[in-house]
Amino acid sequence: MGRMQQNRLAMDRFLASVERRAFRMAQIATGSREEALDIVQDAMFGLVKRYSEKSEKEWKPLFFRILQSRIRDWYRRNRVRRRWRIWLDSGHKPDGKEGEDPLATLADPNAHNPAEESILADATAALDSALRTLTLRQQQAFLLRAWEGMSLRETAVAMKCSEGSVKSHYSRAVHALRNLLEEYWV
Repeated sequence: MGRMQQNRLAMDRFLASVERRAFRMAQIATGSREEALDIVQDAMFGLVKRYSEKSEKEWKPLFFRILQSRIRDWYRRNRVRRRWRIWLDSGHKPDGKEGEDPLATLADPNAHNPAEESILADATAALDSALRTLTLRQQQAFLLRAWEGMSLRETAVAMKCSEGSVKSHYSRAVHALRNLLEEYWV
């Protein structure tokens, strides 16, 4: 097997290993499954296009730098779009009612224990909600450090900031999350 093929297989393994967590990060940041999928796909494509020849050790911080950059870009674009939507759209249907996704009201047929599923769903919703209250930089620092297990240095590279900034953002995020999720601490 040639070097190019080995590198391609290594890149495929790397992307498969970060795909779900990256999607979750993007979904928390955007609140949208579709937007998150687009952001992750774009970040993966950017990594392959620009950095596939780098060593495997460099891929993780580079990928998360690209991902965080795409999330920031999404925030910038949506800030402008929201301004226009306020002027152009009231957000209601012609009959004055908000639209509801009928699939969101269906029960999960794979749920085993309704009580446990309910507690887990409540805790997950509370965590998602709490994460969305953080500033974008706090969110990034927390997700990269706590979820991805990235080192302080790797996180600083991914966020394009100093290690001291990462420490500050991470500390503020942890304190805010502890306060917001106090009832879920065991």
